[in-house]
Amino acid sequence: MSYTQIEYGVQDGVATVTLNRPQKMNAYTFTMRDEMLRAFDTIDADDEVRAVVVTGAGRAFCAGADLSGGGGTFDNTRSRAMFAGEANFLDDGTPRDGGGTVALRIARCLKPVIGAFNGAAVGIGVTMTLPMDVRLASETARFGFVFARRGIVTEAASSWFLPRLVGIAQAMEWAATGRVFDAREALAGRLVSRLYPPDGLLPAAYDLAREIAGNTSPVAVAAIRRLMWSGLSAPSPWDAHAADSRLMAALGGAPDAAEGVTSFLEKRAPDFPMRVSRDLPPSVPDWPLR
Repeated sequence: MSYTQIEYGVQDGVATVTLNRPQKMNAYTFTMRDEMLRAFDTIDADDEVRAVVVTGAGRAFCAGADLSGGGGTFDNTRSRAMFAGEANFLDDGTPRDGGGTVALRIARCLKPVIGAFNGAAVGIGVTMTLPMDVRLASETARFGFVFARRGIVTEAASSWFLPRLVGIAQAMEWAATGRVFDAREALAGRLVSRLYPPDGLLPAAYDLAREIAGNTSPVAVAAIRRLMWSGLSAPSPWDAHAADSRLMAALGGAPDAAEGVTSFLEKRAPDFPMRVSRDLPPSVPDWPLR
């Protein structure tokens, strides 16, 4: 599968998605959106992929929407580049926000996703990463939820994700001011988990991804990912308990559980036989629900 605005590759069980418009600071376009959707479909279909790293080429992660279309960039009657395409409308006929289709596809991914902010991440360049499981950043990265300064609203379902990640007060401060802030503030606000020198960022991201790929059951990780994210909006702990119970019943007697215990007792690396493509229990939550 060929790509023009991202790069995609797999090594040692880790898929890398690289936003690849370095001459434009990886500014987001409809083409990039479409290619990211295709890449995540490929990721979920490939049992060799155990974890994902998303980063940017050059000096930026993603500088936000490509604004070369001028004042009509966000006008859905004039610009195809920011929306989801002719077949993507809400039930009331409103065209879907294109960034939201990417965010929701990442949210639905069955593999853990690690964002590696190598540089500026602004607008859609940061909101698309909110459904990723871990976000790491270079000490030189910068961030901005700049929508109010462009006369539009936070998109990519970030009004759901951001307050759950950083709290409503921090989310509103960043979104209402629209200011750009540095990596230390992102760390203090819990937008990112850890900071690294620029040349240490990708090695750290790959170390984390390989730790997942080399030691865990892919089916268990997929189920845990869905349990964790769907649990953020569970009505009560009882609902989470019910979901846990169904999956413990489904997986407790399965081959991966036997291998996990046996390899531990035998003091060897596990060799999990189950595959996400064929062995995911039907009781895994279907999330995000439409």
